[in-house]
Amino acid sequence: MAKKKLRDVQQSFDESLAELMDSVNKTGKMTEAGNGKGKKAKAEEPAIIPGKREVLTDVVAAEEPFETMEDGIRPIRPEKYEVPASLMGRTFINAFKDFPRNSEPSVRIIPLGGLDRIGMNITAFEYGEDIIVVDCGVAFPEDDMLGVDLVIPDVTYLKQNIDRVRGFVITHGHEDHIGALPYILKEINVPVYATRLTIGIIENKLKEHGLLQTTKRKVVKYGSTITLGAFRVEFIRTNHSISDAAALAIFTPAGIIMHTGDFKVDYTPVLGEPIDLQRFGELGRRGVLALLCDSTNVLRPGFTMSERTVGKRLDGIFEEHPDSRIIVATFASNVDRVQQIIDCAVKYKRKVVVEGRSMVNTIATAGELGYINIPEGTIIDNEMMKEYPDNKLVLITTGSQGEAMAALSRIAFGNHKKIQVKPGDCVILSSTPIPGNEKNVARIMNELSMKGTTVIYENTHVSGHACQEEIKLIYALTRPKFALPVHGEYRHRVRQAELANEMGVPKDRCLVLASGEVLELGANHARVDGMVSAQGVFVDGLGVGDVGNIVLRDRQCLSENGLIIVVMTFDRYSNQVVAGPDIVSRGFVYVREAEGLMEQSKIVVEDCLARCQKRNVTDWTKIKADIKDSLSSYIWKNIKRTPMILPIIMEV
Repeated sequence: MAKKKLRDVQQSFDESLAELMDSVNKTGKMTEAGNGKGKKAKAEEPAIIPGKREVLTDVVAAEEPFETMEDGIRPIRPEKYEVPASLMGRTFINAFKDFPRNSEPSVRIIPLGGLDRIGMNITAFEYGEDIIVVDCGVAFPEDDMLGVDLVIPDVTYLKQNIDRVRGFVITHGHEDHIGALPYILKEINVPVYATRLTIGIIENKLKEHGLLQTTKRKVVKYGSTITLGAFRVEFIRTNHSISDAAALAIFTPAGIIMHTGDFKVDYTPVLGEPIDLQRFGELGRRGVLALLCDSTNVLRPGFTMSERTVGKRLDGIFEEHPDSRIIVATFASNVDRVQQIIDCAVKYKRKVVVEGRSMVNTIATAGELGYINIPEGTIIDNEMMKEYPDNKLVLITTGSQGEAMAALSRIAFGNHKKIQVKPGDCVILSSTPIPGNEKNVARIMNELSMKGTTVIYENTHVSGHACQEEIKLIYALTRPKFALPVHGEYRHRVRQAELANEMGVPKDRCLVLASGEVLELGANHARVDGMVSAQGVFVDGLGVGDVGNIVLRDRQCLSENGLIIVVMTFDRYSNQVVAGPDIVSRGFVYVREAEGLMEQSKIVVEDCLARCQKRNVTDWTKIKADIKDSLSSYIWKNIKRTPMILPIIMEV
């Protein structure tokens, strides 16, 4: 009965609307439906105005297009309620008091990296036909990634939607947030937006890759906003171990999304002002849909110490070692730390030598932009070191993470062309090893100690990442509906989800995603809506993406078990063996001490070839496979090793 009534009302509505629109088109005035005389419509028959929500009140009353469920309002299925074809596409067909959950504005958040490891931070935000990308960093290779120099994000999804990508928005100038830009911009050439120092560091990279003239860059000040399609992005001042770090307030039709970037709360920064907590609070009062918060130090209770505490420690070391040459290794991008080292050098009347290409570039850029204050004559070239006694010199170098080709490593192992470590030198490691680099750092420390230097590493570094109490503060100020922990390993993000729950975010709204998962987020719903490729791309020398899992597996095998090459020559016409087989090994055994094994291996190959000829096997692929199987079986039975076996057949 209700459905019949609904159809009657809809039919009457269609007819009335058609007459009304016809009248408007002819006279330019709204007349009483059907009278054609331009009279004022009767009170009991109000005019119908397209686009006004109240128009379909009676239709809704006839049969509500929603049904109430335990988890809230849900749209009924199409077979229960059909919109007439004549109303499709009109502005007033959505004139219901409540919108279905799947009709509310929703934004898609797609982390393409940074969620399962430290580094390679990159997240895409998508609404309608617009995509913006926050950060574009690299990760350093793990121990099993033999020969790999860098790992950059897999941006296949962005390349497939390149016409919709509006730009890269960068939070700060660390490698794990900007390092992949020169590689990605070659394929996705869109504008880059960042603060002043960050843009300066990015420009150095673009210049090295020949992209400076083809890439648009835009410097954004704190408190300013940029509009990129459906998104409006505001830059908010934060503190980190590099100047000009920013959090982002991303205004979308679905709500405000806060992205903290890497941050800590430092009330006494070396340069600039403290984090803008007031703006965080203002946005929290307006209503924050989701908070993407740094998870790096979430396992540490309390607060992160101020950067100024390191300056006091460095001053004490300078005072305690008045007769030593001082070598300080730190991150090239830590401009505040470099400023404090230079301040100590000036105070104790020492000259400064800067070593490491990235360190030289960063200090030059920061000096040009006014982010570091270096008195004239303080920095000298390494060629001038011999003109000064050791107790009047300070060396600032890269390599605090034990990188093999960095300046400190080359100095420690005597491979540097101009600087050699001496007994009595004082070496300060002003950093904490990134997880995975501990062995490399320890190796350099041991080498330096064996050469008579004093190595100092305790209390010489403070983190640039927020600890638990600072993270709680951000949650208290922003009061987000959803929590999306980012920038950390799985255990870090799980702990932050627990912390968010403690701060009042419902447990089912604390979302621990994986890289590549597509999150559809609205004011009252969140769901994973598919996956995209986000495995990472290996950079080896000048090659990008040409090293994959198969190549790495071969390298792993070569590094662990060595290589055996079996060479033989066949007659082109008779397919008979005319030379060989000869066996060559590398990294397998020392041949002079294993002549018996090598001779027996040759016999095994000869027997295999004889069997193939007896069975009239002429397919080289089959012959090579038989040789590999026979030889690997023999070697395993005798010495329990599995070298890579590479048969080579030549033809004459």
